[in-house]
Amino acid sequence: MFSFMKVRKIYILQLMLLMVAMTLFSCTKEGMLNDDKDAIDNTTDKESGLPSSDSLKYNASWTFASHGKAEHDYSVVFPQNSVNRIEILMADTTWNKIRVNMKSLFGYDFGGKSGAGGGSTSNETEYVDILLNFNSKSWKNVGFRLKGNSSLGQAWGQGIYKLPFRLNFDKFEDKYPAITNQHFYGFKELSFSSGFKDQSLQREKITPDIFRMAGIPAARTAFYTVYINFGSGLKYCGVYTAVEIIEDNMVKSQFGEEKGNIYKPESKLTSFIQSEFEKKNNETEADYSDVKNFIAALNSSVRTSNAEVWRTNLEAVFNADHFIRYLAVNNAIVNWDSYGNMAHNYYLFNHSVKKLTWIPWDHNEALSGSPGITGSSSGQGGGTVNKGLSLSMNEVTASWPLIKYIASDQVYFAKYKTCLKWFKDSIFTTAVINAMLDKNYNLISPYAIGTNGEQSGYTYLTGSASFTNALTELKNHVANRRSLITSYVP
Repeated sequence: MFSFMKVRKIYILQLMLLMVAMTLFSCTKEGMLNDDKDAIDNTTDKESGLPSSDSLKYNASWTFASHGKAEHDYSVVFPQNSVNRIEILMADTTWNKIRVNMKSLFGYDFGGKSGAGGGSTSNETEYVDILLNFNSKSWKNVGFRLKGNSSLGQAWGQGIYKLPFRLNFDKFEDKYPAITNQHFYGFKELSFSSGFKDQSLQREKITPDIFRMAGIPAARTAFYTVYINFGSGLKYCGVYTAVEIIEDNMVKSQFGEEKGNIYKPESKLTSFIQSEFEKKNNETEADYSDVKNFIAALNSSVRTSNAEVWRTNLEAVFNADHFIRYLAVNNAIVNWDSYGNMAHNYYLFNHSVKKLTWIPWDHNEALSGSPGITGSSSGQGGGTVNKGLSLSMNEVTASWPLIKYIASDQVYFAKYKTCLKWFKDSIFTTAVINAMLDKNYNLISPYAIGTNGEQSGYTYLTGSASFTNALTELKNHVANRRSLITSYVP
């Protein structure tokens, strides 16, 4: 009896211990699951941009669609039938920081250089921390820096507050973890062009639109009115053109992929110099074989001995047909601030199938100038600066091999002339382009001229008449170019 009772007590004790153990295991398991869940949530916050509780506490405006690493919303950021408004707020100490940085780069303070001239620099300006307001929402700790070279130097020297700038929405995420992966409706960066040297305020907007209509991928653009508080209240700084950053989403959205190298060169393409090929992605990989092979194929001596082999080798690494179409469009509209006159304002993207492909960039001085069918060299090996290349490109020398060798090759030059005629007949018509020009003019005129228009010190416009007359000048430019092209390729 004693033994039975003893066994029974031991059994009950073991059962109780087992129940306690199961309870502890359950609690521990739940805790482990919660820990794992927290770890997953934290990883998601950093990698996907989903708003964390910290983000929501830090910024009540935060939503995944507007502030997170969401799908790029082109309809919001790049509307084609309306003008967006943004406000940029900075402390006076921040504005002073910009002034110190600019003085170190250009050698003079804001408004410190009279006359039309200005300095230039090859160094980028520093980012500062600002607050941005848009559509009743705020973006905190956004990276803001002035951009440009000679255009920025002139505006800075003359003391014009309509300064070109660039935004990077998660530039300061290391300093402010709550903004990790902060974006602007899916966009990490945006560039804002001020319309310098463009009385129409349209060129930066309409030129990439024309390129895309002609089958040449180019950055999307939209009009914005920009208000900036430099430390003493909001000031209207005028009509800007927002420009999509090539490496942000432009390549993926228009080419369908983005893994290949993206370069922003400063090269005439006569030889490979690594410092002239700035990588915009894959920066940690020191693989420049794609551009090395392109330049080697382009400048190969086989070109003069066996043109067919030269074309085959070139097309194995470079999308020649695409460039020829670009060249036809570029010469037709006259975009002189580009390859052939300047060794900049283009990108190269290495597509898995199409190979290295040309992407145009920076168009505030396009649709101006009147080069003829034939031209004369300026001594730089290409066209005359501020004028552009002639339609025949006869003046181009081997200093610009990509243009010179295409113009010298019978097969490629025949394709170029075909593209020129096709563009003039299909895209570059007075009906199509004039409708685009009128639409843009009607969109921005209330913000450019009149009571609510741009004001002295915050504009490059010389007056209301100059803005209105610029529309007529653009239309005349199109008509004159079409007439010239027709006489060259009937």
